[in-house]
Amino acid sequence: MVGAGISTPSGIPDFRSPGTGFYSSFQHADVPYPEAIFELSFFLHNPKPFCTWAKEMYPGNYRPNIIHYFLRLLHDKGLLLRLYTQNIDGLERGSGIPGSKLVEAHGSFASATCTVCRGTSPVEDFWAAVMGDRVPCCAVCTGLVKPDVVFFGEALPQRFLLHVVDFPTADLLLILGTSLQVEPFASLSEAVRSSVPRVFMNKEAAGPLSWRPRSRDVLQLGDLVDSVGRLVELLGWSEELTDLIQRETGKSLHRCHSRPFVQSGPQAEM
Repeated sequence: MVGAGISTPSGIPDFRSPGTGFYSSFQHADVPYPEAIFELSFFLHNPKPFCTWAKEMYPGNYRPNIIHYFLRLLHDKGLLLRLYTQNIDGLERGSGIPGSKLVEAHGSFASATCTVCRGTSPVEDFWAAVMGDRVPCCAVCTGLVKPDVVFFGEALPQRFLLHVVDFPTADLLLILGTSLQVEPFASLSEAVRSSVPRVFMNKEAAGPLSWRPRSRDVLQLGDLVDSVGRLVELLGWSEELTDLIQRETGKSLHRCHSRPFVQSGPQAEM
């Protein structure tokens, strides 16, 4: 289970952090309150604030970081049953994790749908409009086009139901970079068997693991990049991870912070 905290090292702000989160940047924008840009009723009335935010998320603006590649390494080793992400930035896919291993619980920008005729709209057309500071419209009916990101009050994707099978069969649950505030995603942390270790890495304690811990829980609080790096060292995978990143990026492993190589849907940390 991962949230916005795994993408902030890539330079993507989270939603809630005072002063630096996305919500803070909309406090003085043309919205009644920051969360409104992810409400369908407001989007249908005024899509421009959302499109302004979406422009910042254009694919290629940000790159996967060491945390994403650690998760990719778990897949390469045959250890990743499934990756449940709250993020809509697509960096999990960008690291090379196949779609079959992903549950993008809050949707993604990988596809788009007309809000009027409900037809699928080419995502390239959506981005062309957004990057040109235009409102994306359907080529068939001229209705407003929305990316398949889950807004407040919308149903989660059908793939989310895979949790009914996945969590009871898991033998370890990693929870990285999420405050476990948004339901129903947060409750997944309780869905593994009581005997299954849950490893929670985050800046601070949060959710059920803080107020209803289990005997086999492990909490590693602090900088997420450092925590994942330490785990990789303990596993003896440092060289493998470095080799993977170099193959995928052509760059040596180093830490930086502005749209870097080393460093979650609107609902990721709403």
